[in-house]
Amino acid sequence: SSTPLVLQVLAERGQLKTQYGRAAFGILLFQDLAVLPALALLPLLAPLAGTHQGGGPWWMGLLKLLAVIGVVIGGGRLLLRPALRVVARVRVGEVFTAAALLTVIATALLANLVGLSMALGAFLAGVLLADSEFRHELEADLEPFKGLLLGLFFVAVGMSANLGLLRSEPLTVLELTAGFLFVKIVAVTALGQLARQRGDSARRLGFALPAGGEFAFVLFTLAARQRILDGATADLLVLAVTLSMMLGPLLLIAHESLTRRWLAPPQQPYDAIEEHEVPVIIAGFGRFGQIVARVLRVKGLPFTALDSSQTHVDFVRRFGNKVYYGDASRLDLLRAAGAGSARILVLAIDDVDASTRTAVLAREQFPGLKIFARARNRQHAFALMDAGVREVTRDTYGSSLEMAASVLEALGETPAAAREAVRRFRQHDEATLAAQYQVKDDESKFLATSREAAKQLEKLFEADRNGSG
Repeated sequence: SSTPLVLQVLAERGQLKTQYGRAAFGILLFQDLAVLPALALLPLLAPLAGTHQGGGPWWMGLLKLLAVIGVVIGGGRLLLRPALRVVARVRVGEVFTAAALLTVIATALLANLVGLSMALGAFLAGVLLADSEFRHELEADLEPFKGLLLGLFFVAVGMSANLGLLRSEPLTVLELTAGFLFVKIVAVTALGQLARQRGDSARRLGFALPAGGEFAFVLFTLAARQRILDGATADLLVLAVTLSMMLGPLLLIAHESLTRRWLAPPQQPYDAIEEHEVPVIIAGFGRFGQIVARVLRVKGLPFTALDSSQTHVDFVRRFGNKVYYGDASRLDLLRAAGAGSARILVLAIDDVDASTRTAVLAREQFPGLKIFARARNRQHAFALMDAGVREVTRDTYGSSLEMAASVLEALGETPAAAREAVRRFRQHDEATLAAQYQVKDDESKFLATSREAAKQLEKLFEADRNGSG
């Protein structure tokens, strides 16, 4: 399957973080890794197929292949990393980019020189570059080229597709394409079920990966060049894969549309909320919201809890929790929950967008309501601060600091010293968050603030060490 095509479709539909989205990403990653042995073994099939032109037994080709891979991997580790370090000292981004592209071209030419495919050489070069300590900088430098070259690749594939086959052999092409899509949907769905994906998740996985991918074009072209496939067969396969890539996203969209219309359970109406004044409203009754609720309950403080997942509401009610099924980002439900008279809104919604929408709505419609919000990360914290929320608690932040204190104690620090170190770190980090918020829209200033904060933190603890020493 096509990695860029599938990931783009899933990202646009917000489904990369779903169960089947993560499974699709894993399958795509494995397929990309499987390309390397496929490209490597393809030239070895020519002697077995009786089409080898270069003479010599097949095992000579295998030895040549292993030698090239060994030279590229071993030589790359010994030479490439020191060379990249020298280039990095120049501090010129264009030179770094040129060095990376030169590495790819040189490795591809080396592979071609010994009778292997240039695609295999380029792939090996990419593996080497990804294994270096400069991978993230290289990835950022090569990002503009990725989209351009990928676009050119698909243009070249489209131009190489023999559309005349649609006129001369339409039934063959359509049958091949339909069979290809059907087999992949059934096979991937079955694999999803074997991997214990839920029924609907396994089915979605099958419809997310029905099409062929860009590496199929490379393999078919090389197979035709090695005369493993005849030209007519290669043309048919290339056209079938091209059509499958055009139809794949449409099949996923159609499947989801039909599933929502015919198979989805009817939407249950939101609960009618009892009208009574409470000082606290908890929006989002997951693990975060439940802990806040338990503390309030043992203190005898009443609250109204809302959650937008009917399944989750049914589950927590089994444990005696009084929680209403409702969307807190809707004004009517927020008002019915008593936001007009409540003193505090605890915003513990999992979904970042829904959390931010609710914060904006509450600040606009109920200015007297004090908001305590849970943030999934710094970006979410910045969005909440933009909405006017000042009491922001980041996910797992407090528990991480508690563990850090325990680790310090296990390493020999006294409990008081460990708590003091964590307190000072927290104070510094919260000040850094406030400083980063002021420059969050300016990337250069944001990065400079982060680096300066890291230096200040190191100096702070270094002074403590020197003082205690």
